[in-house]
Amino acid sequence: MSETSARLLNLLSLLQTPREWPGRELAERLRVTTRTIRRDVERLRELGYPVHASMGAEGGYRLAAGTAMPPLLLDDEEAVAIAVGLRSTAGHTIAGIEEASVRALAKLEQVLPARLRRRVGTLGTATVPLPAGDGPTVDPEHLTVLAAAIANHERVRFGYRAGAGELTRRLVEPHRLVAAGRRWYLVAFDNDRDDWRTFRVDRLSEPFATGARTVPRELPATDAGAYVRERMRGMATTYRAVATVYGPAEEVTARLGGRAAGEIAPLDGESCRWHSAPDSLEWLAMRLALLGREFTVHEPVELIAYLRALGDRVHRATDGGETDATARPTGLDTPGG
Repeated sequence: MSETSARLLNLLSLLQTPREWPGRELAERLRVTTRTIRRDVERLRELGYPVHASMGAEGGYRLAAGTAMPPLLLDDEEAVAIAVGLRSTAGHTIAGIEEASVRALAKLEQVLPARLRRRVGTLGTATVPLPAGDGPTVDPEHLTVLAAAIANHERVRFGYRAGAGELTRRLVEPHRLVAAGRRWYLVAFDNDRDDWRTFRVDRLSEPFATGARTVPRELPATDAGAYVRERMRGMATTYRAVATVYGPAEEVTARLGGRAAGEIAPLDGESCRWHSAPDSLEWLAMRLALLGREFTVHEPVELIAYLRALGDRVHRATDGGETDATARPTGLDTPGG
């Protein structure tokens, strides 16, 4: 590295400290003249760094926010702190920043010196975070391997454990990582099965990039998030409910969340008929129970049975465990609420 380049990097490192630096102090630290500092500042500006200068006895130079994010210079401690923080965020999902955390972590770990990667790994294995819920944990290293392979269009091999416990080896062309709640999914083209697949990242083991580059394939969906949603719906059994709700159609529509919940037709001023969108029994029962109105379920019989069982459990939980079997409804079209 030339003397000028090294000096520019040192100057940039100083300017990234959030303070204003007098030109004389910068010159003393870098052992150059104030004239050289002025020239170096101009070079940084030409490279896109917004270095502001202020005049007067208390004036000096400071690095301000610009229109684009310039490269950052980090010392060892700062790099380790950021990497550990990103690993924590990536492995234990925080809504809204999951994918950005993985991308940033992949970029940072790619350029970390080996000694710092070891420090980050040591901190990761020596600490045990307390999860916010009962969701599965994901190894951040797996996420960074997959994110880097996605960016480089490389095939990846890994072990995969299916929901039933079957272990297989997979060779895939990774497309995108999708964060859904506290779960991560990999959308990829499975080379052995010659088709698109979704994989839960917490079920992956020993992923590694093969180095074989591929031409990006066109996903059979508008985006990876939509593809994962459709796959999840396809794997779960769904039902369409038909129910009479004893409340004005406008009120029921608003409580159910609008047209996305299905079709609502008024029967009279105080009742309406709901034809739901396809969904799980649990979610259909929850929506009906939280309406705050009486209702009668007409179909499917699975939802009626589910509501009866749920009602029995709630009744037992609130009367000390004693139930009156004769009070249980016996018909299919039964009001609930």
